[in-house]
Amino acid sequence: MMQPILWLVLAAIHALPALAFFRPASLTTLYGINADNPLFPLMQHRAALFLAVFAACVFAAFVPEGRRLAVIVVGISMLSFLVLYFSAGSPAPLRRIALVDLAGVPVLLAVAWSAFRA
Repeated sequence: MMQPILWLVLAAIHALPALAFFRPASLTTLYGINADNPLFPLMQHRAALFLAVFAACVFAAFVPEGRRLAVIVVGISMLSFLVLYFSAGSPAPLRRIALVDLAGVPVLLAVAWSAFRA
């Protein structure tokens, strides 16, 4: 019965970037992007997508039937960022985000194993 806890850990990983949707000023703190930057709306949209990932994790914590799809959604989010991060030469301003995602990969693997082994 560890599954709900692991899913909530994954939700927690995505909570802070998701909150940036409701508090856009935090995008400056998280990513160093100011409100006058033309990419700011894109980063707000990214925060909305993190809100969707967060919701998928919370849903999967309580509804086992949603876990396979949630694994795919969370996997795309976390792993694609890591691939892009390392492909870009591991930019220092994104290191903290990469470390958090790297820490979440074993959790993702555990829930994926459970979701797809049945």
